[in-house]
Amino acid sequence: MASTATDPRHRVTDRPTERSTWWVLAAFLVATAVAAGLGGAASSSAGSEYESLELPFFAPPSWLFGPMWSVLYVAIGVAGWLAWRRTGVDVATGWWVGQLVLNAAWTPIFFGAGAYGWALVEITALLAAISVTIALFRNRSRAAAWLMVPYLGWVAFASALNASIWWLNR
Repeated sequence: MASTATDPRHRVTDRPTERSTWWVLAAFLVATAVAAGLGGAASSSAGSEYESLELPFFAPPSWLFGPMWSVLYVAIGVAGWLAWRRTGVDVATGWWVGQLVLNAAWTPIFFGAGAYGWALVEITALLAAISVTIALFRNRSRAAAWLMVPYLGWVAFASALNASIWWLNR
């Protein structure tokens, strides 16, 4: 039986490898920026639409979303890169890409189409994808997994907000 120190399934250190090149980090950050841009382009009037909705008591002001998502997108990009530099492209990076696609799809569904119920279904899938990504990242890089946790928390909050908006505006 292999010891956990040599078993590749248990590599959770954050020491650099030959794959830890900075240009790949830039590519991960660009991928997150593209996801953000696609979502934002689909709903240029999101701020005013958000303000026009009946909102629950816990709804944050619209100005908070931009700075919050900016920080989260950087963390998401760095997390993807940290996991990638351990094992390269594998199932974990596939889930990372999948959650990013789901992330980009939510804004057009919610704001672009005004389909709050479908957006709630979609964001639930996003929560699941982020959770799986964190679980897979944990075996590759603890730092990568932890960088995704605030994102999971914010999307969980956004899910509650989405559900409340759907309920209040149906």
